[in-house]
Amino acid sequence: MNKRPFFKFNLTWLYGTIFLALIFLYMTQNKSYQKEVDSTRFEEIALGGGIEKITVYRDHAEAILTDSAKREIFGDDISSKTPATVKTNIPSSNRFDEKLQDWRDEHNIIIPVTYDKSSDWTSILMSIVPFVILIAVWIFFFRKMSGGGSGSNGGGVFNVGKSTAQLYEKGNTRVTFNDVAGLSEAKQEVEEIVEFLKNPHRYTELGGKIPKGALLVGPPGTGKTLLAKAVAGEANVPFFSLSGSDFVEMFVGVGASRVRDLFRQAKEKAPCIVFIDEIDAVGRARGKNPSMGGNDERENTLNQLLTEMDGFGSNSGVIILAATNRADILDKALLRAGRFDRQIYVELPDLNDRKEIFDVHLRNIKIDNSVDRDLLARQTPGFSGADIANVCNEAALIAARKEKKTVEKQDFMDAVDRIVGGLEKRSKITTDEEKRSIAIHEAGHASLSWHLQYANPLVKVTIVPRGKALGAAWYLPEERQITPREAMLDEMCATLGGRAAEELFIGRISTGAANDLERVTKQAYAMVVYFGMSDKLPNISYYDSTGQEYGFTKPYSETTAKIIDEEVSRIITEQYERAKRILQEHADGHAQLTEVLLSNEVIYTEDVEKIFGKRPWKSRSEEILKDSENSNQNTEYNNGDYTSTATVEMPEPQDTTNGTPSEEDK
Repeated sequence: MNKRPFFKFNLTWLYGTIFLALIFLYMTQNKSYQKEVDSTRFEEIALGGGIEKITVYRDHAEAILTDSAKREIFGDDISSKTPATVKTNIPSSNRFDEKLQDWRDEHNIIIPVTYDKSSDWTSILMSIVPFVILIAVWIFFFRKMSGGGSGSNGGGVFNVGKSTAQLYEKGNTRVTFNDVAGLSEAKQEVEEIVEFLKNPHRYTELGGKIPKGALLVGPPGTGKTLLAKAVAGEANVPFFSLSGSDFVEMFVGVGASRVRDLFRQAKEKAPCIVFIDEIDAVGRARGKNPSMGGNDERENTLNQLLTEMDGFGSNSGVIILAATNRADILDKALLRAGRFDRQIYVELPDLNDRKEIFDVHLRNIKIDNSVDRDLLARQTPGFSGADIANVCNEAALIAARKEKKTVEKQDFMDAVDRIVGGLEKRSKITTDEEKRSIAIHEAGHASLSWHLQYANPLVKVTIVPRGKALGAAWYLPEERQITPREAMLDEMCATLGGRAAEELFIGRISTGAANDLERVTKQAYAMVVYFGMSDKLPNISYYDSTGQEYGFTKPYSETTAKIIDEEVSRIITEQYERAKRILQEHADGHAQLTEVLLSNEVIYTEDVEKIFGKRPWKSRSEEILKDSENSNQNTEYNNGDYTSTATVEMPEPQDTTNGTPSEEDK
């Protein structure tokens, strides 16, 4: 065991010592008094008995004064302990000796005299030492500031304009394309970029040019940065990595200076790759920045970036990779061919991709034979790669908490529930009246989802509190590429089933449907305003795919706004009345579901099937459920007061021409 050192050197001690030395020198310099006088005044002081001792140098003499002479020359404020001297110039030491002899002979004044044959280097040195020390300290701090900080070239005060990009030389990164699961199309695109760098003659001999840049676009957590790491590991060329926010600085001109320095380094290392993560921090469309100033530093940085990527100069051998999840706000000049020749869309993984992602993340987890990767992939629709990694990690933690030797299937089921809805809160206090109201509400969702063709298949319903919700319903949404109008209406009707059940079977409504109403209202507005599914406003979309969102004005008149509100209200009212009508037709089955929920707190697909019979509409998802042994599937939780709603998550519609709005945009 190593003993702790008694004294540990720290630069703070050095700084403190220097500071104290400067104070000491300053105080000692100020405590001595000296005055230069002519030879006549010097002689008057000597003849008056005011000199105790004289020191003779080659060209001058210094005399130490008595107390009375000190007060006479320097005033009464001077202390008797404070040394004071007078100084006078002399022609030579021999001539001064003659004068001293005259004082002895004529006035009988004998003064002790010493001779200093050396030059007055001591006094000169004492006068300049403080300044030398100050200059040395200043140089020391100057070098510390200019050499410190982060980044490849130092990030001190005097290197603030230098690039802070982190450089990975050949072979420094171990991530390869084998570590990137799924994303087959996106991976193929970036693999071609790596091939360009490894074997450029294969493409240039046919007259082709190496792409100058590729932009990775996609939702958060889909693997954009992981793809860039794989490129760094596979390309075997220098790789510069930095974030878009690294260019943004409080000093004017720093961003543009860092861009210039980055490309200067890249050209020296060419062929190489420069990766800019979250490029929207600096690449936002000019003229649309939040800053209201006339000279925006971010715009200056973007202008310099545009010039460096494809300007008058040449960047041969430098490939730019960038990633963002907000491509809609990027400047069009940045997206044009010649700067980013390719836009690679990294979408949420589909079923096969999710299975591959599970294969990657389950490598280091001890699982038993009950874990089915295919089933796990089907149970996580809409999950990103980061979400799947979190599921695997959470399952391992749950198994360890239960002191298991391996991670079982139920641990993964619990992990999905934990991530989506939060921990169970069985200790939460609820009255019998509230519990019955929750059961009626959840049974309303379950009943409607069972009898509506396009509603998402039910998996499980529980009235056990979890997270912010006092009740939750599990559904398995279909992974649709397009959504028909009938599917949206059925999902809205199922979502309103909880409120309708409260009104029919309790006789009053509560705040428990707050989240249901919020989601239904948003979906109804999307149908009218974005998708043109209204009877009075057919085939009209007010969605702005450019991201400008029409500024401060609406793209429609007040009359049209009134029609939109009326159509939204009509659609919601129709679906609410439809929900009540269906519940009235199946009131007995709803009552049985409510009692089962109150007694068991959880109902599964088989319980609903025993009451209502087999669902008349078969789907691939329901076939999958038969093999899941009543396990939990994809869950939607309510953010309202106490209940959850049916799944109303709508897959993003695809359009081959101008694109369509996503849920985030809406």
